[in-house]
Amino acid sequence: MLTIHADSRGRALAVDGAWIADAGPLDKLVADRPRARVRQWPGILTPGLVNLYGDELLEGAYHPDPREVEELGTEPLFGDALATLTMDDARWGASARRGVQRMLANGTVAAACEHLRNRAVRDAVRRTGLGIVGRLGRPGGTPSLDPYASGRPVMFAEPRESGSAARFAVFDVPDEAALAERGAGTCVATVVEGRLVYRRR
Repeated sequence: MLTIHADSRGRALAVDGAWIADAGPLDKLVADRPRARVRQWPGILTPGLVNLYGDELLEGAYHPDPREVEELGTEPLFGDALATLTMDDARWGASARRGVQRMLANGTVAAACEHLRNRAVRDAVRRTGLGIVGRLGRPGGTPSLDPYASGRPVMFAEPRESGSAARFAVFDVPDEAALAERGAGTCVATVVEGRLVYRRR
C-alpha cells in the first residue's frame, strides 16, 4: 500500500513497499497520489540514524526485561554488572530484540557492527530488519542508545530521495538544531524497509 509520511513543515515522502517513490511537498505528493494513505507527524522527517555501537549495545550489554526492572533497572548493563548475570542463548536473543527495539525508539535504522559472534544475537537482529554497516573506525565515546549522547559525530543513513530505501525517522522537534540539542529521545516514528517499526504512543 502506498503511504505518504509528512512532517509539520509540509515535507513528505511517498513510500511504496520498501522504497521511497517520491519526495517533496505534501500537497504535491497527495495531488499526484490521491488514493495514498497519509500519515502526518509532529516535528521533522530525517534520514534514520546510524548507531556506531552495535557490537557494544547488542552483544556487550544486557537489556533488562520489563519484569526485571526492580532488580536490574531499565538501562543496559555492561561490564561487571553484565558478568554477574547467567546468560544463555535464549536470554541473549531476547536482550538483543529489546536492544534493537530501544534503538528503533531513538530513530536508529542501522548499527555499526564488526561482526556479531553470538548466533542468537545475529538471528534477533536479522529478524528486526535493522541495517548493519561495517565499523567506521574506532568508536571512542560512550555507547548509548541515543547517538546524540555518545559524544561522537552523529551519522545518518542514506538520503531520503526517490528510489532510495525507505529508512527514516520522525522527531518531535522544530528543526535539526533542536534535534541535536534535545537528542534522539524525541523520536515519534521510525520506518525501516517501508514498515513503521516504532511509533511513540
